[in-house]
Amino acid sequence: MVGESAQRALLREDDNQLVVTGVSKKFGGVTAVQDVSLDVPRGSIVSIIGPNGAGKTSLLNMISGFYKPDAGRVLLDGKDITHKKPSDIAALGIARTFQNIALFSGLTVLDNLMLGRHVRMTAGVLSSVIYWGMAQKEDIAHREAVEEIIEFLKLQDLRKQPTASLAYGLRKRVELGRALASEPKVLLLDEPMGGMNQDEKEDMARYVLDVNQERGVTVVLIEHDMGVVMDISDKVIVLDRGRGIAIGSPDQVQSNAKVVEAYLGVSKGGDRS
Repeated sequence: MVGESAQRALLREDDNQLVVTGVSKKFGGVTAVQDVSLDVPRGSIVSIIGPNGAGKTSLLNMISGFYKPDAGRVLLDGKDITHKKPSDIAALGIARTFQNIALFSGLTVLDNLMLGRHVRMTAGVLSSVIYWGMAQKEDIAHREAVEEIIEFLKLQDLRKQPTASLAYGLRKRVELGRALASEPKVLLLDEPMGGMNQDEKEDMARYVLDVNQERGVTVVLIEHDMGVVMDISDKVIVLDRGRGIAIGSPDQVQSNAKVVEAYLGVSKGGDRS
């Protein structure tokens, strides 16, 4: 699988959908990210890995607009989105999930997914009153889109259940569905398998692959499970203390001495650093 993924990534290298160039971010005297660059080929799966505190989530936050870089640029399909608001970036086609589940626990699965459609809704309150028929048609179309996602993620029997009543792995799946409801071009996943058991991880990895291959969505994910990363990724970037220390195919990254040192604290010769 890894070999095929790497080959697909090479074929897309001349068509980068997302380009991050030299981004940096400081919080007071602490540098979270320093001069990190990343090209994400269209239709690929790119994983961001690194020890805790390496700057992974901060990088996703800059791509999605939650943080503004102190330096550097972020381009989506050649357009500079560096200083756009998160809502504008979402409307342009970047969706994300969060490390900590951010669902509305009192709402049903269906309602949470419908909320994910808000960036695609054009009928406001006034137009809904004046042009009730048009708004009704739009609502039906959004409901159909959400029902398709529910079927895709095999949540049919849970659509009317409050998300608070669901098992952890299912809530993670609902959060993935809410992100998909916005019809993203690029999906940012922050530890989508964090806290899951092995069976749940395998299910989520399959859904991530299906999102990428069947729905044509470019995926950028942060993940700590190296087995998953190496199995599904086309490209891997490794961060350590805010800096990019390696980037390449899964095979290339696994054999990189800097990566081994960052994770295990050992040099190539086996001495403790």
